[in-house]
Amino acid sequence: MKLSKLHYSWIILAIGTLIVFGALGLGRFGYTMVLPAMQKGLGMDNTHAGILATANLSGYLALSVIGGALASRYGPRAVITAGLTLTGISMMLTGTSSGLLAAVIWRALTGIGSGASNVPVMGLMSAWFAPKRRGFASGIAVSGSSLALIITGPTVPYILSIYADKGWRISWFIFGGLTLLLAIAGFFVLRNHPSEKGLKPLGASTDVSTSNQQTEGLRWGLVYRSATVWHLGVVYFAFGFSYIIYMTFFVKSLIADAEYSQLSAGHLFMIMGWFSLLCGLIWGTVSDVIGRKLTLIIVYLIHALAFSLFALWHAPVGFTISAILFGLTAWSIPAIMAATCGDVLGSRMAPAALGFITFFFGIGQAIAPSVAGAIADAVGSFAPAFLLAGGMALLGALGTLLLRSSSLREQ
Repeated sequence: MKLSKLHYSWIILAIGTLIVFGALGLGRFGYTMVLPAMQKGLGMDNTHAGILATANLSGYLALSVIGGALASRYGPRAVITAGLTLTGISMMLTGTSSGLLAAVIWRALTGIGSGASNVPVMGLMSAWFAPKRRGFASGIAVSGSSLALIITGPTVPYILSIYADKGWRISWFIFGGLTLLLAIAGFFVLRNHPSEKGLKPLGASTDVSTSNQQTEGLRWGLVYRSATVWHLGVVYFAFGFSYIIYMTFFVKSLIADAEYSQLSAGHLFMIMGWFSLLCGLIWGTVSDVIGRKLTLIIVYLIHALAFSLFALWHAPVGFTISAILFGLTAWSIPAIMAATCGDVLGSRMAPAALGFITFFFGIGQAIAPSVAGAIADAVGSFAPAFLLAGGMALLGALGTLLLRSSSLREQ
């Protein structure tokens, strides 16, 4: 296929995936690999480690709603570029931290930048891809987080082996520098809507509906008065609360509770990343075929099993199966939620709707790390925290079951 005939939506999808890689993959999940060394370097216990994660996720929460709303009003391109720039700078500053307070400030700013860039870039998929391809596109975009797991799993231990006590600082400098480069790329490549390129969304049969959405006023009431959107938000809370416990303390638990080395834990982290590489694409596409509701229920049940296995099967085979199960479904829920927002409210209001339900998601993931860290310090093990995550995932499946099928895309 000649480049001149390549629909620009594929370019948007490629740079969008890399933006997710920087905003979430490095900005949030990079912390998982750096945590044990950073914790030692700053003299933090597990409760402090949880507080540090909560600071980052609270920042994300603060911008989740505003980021989506600003993207709907001013366009995703400007908001994404500004957010990703802040993410990169604050990650580099995290590497200069001399104590817990400084680290909390910089991690909170990283979260703010992540929220301002990740939510709009996921909403952008609804503008560039027609409804039948939104799950597919969102599924590819969320794989940016998988790339980070694959890369940081082996590289962070390597950096630590070279720079010893300064390794975690060097890691943050590298994460931040890469993210700043992606912010520059996003500014030059991203476009807010296919009409800016004289195109219509990929897969659209006509451009009538999309052009109408571009010219009509923003109807905020469709977002904030929609019972379906509120219900989706509650369901999304369960994902935020459950998965972040698993992701934040995955490596730390393997090292502290199972006596894994940093390198061995990193390898398992990388394996999870490889298995998660296509999870969003697979499950997003599945949701295009069998419907968002049924797909969400299946994924939540798999998550509940993965988290529970990690807590109960305290052996290498148990940890590996858990990592594979989670990897196979890891980022599928955000992909499905992004596609669902486009289904329910259309491409113009999709970023605002996604931002609104991400507020609920953000509350869950902001609360969970501090709770899990305190439990680990009190009990002397992370197992009860992972069981809590499994129970919350089960509640997510139940909440999804109660969604009205008529309000979601069913085929």
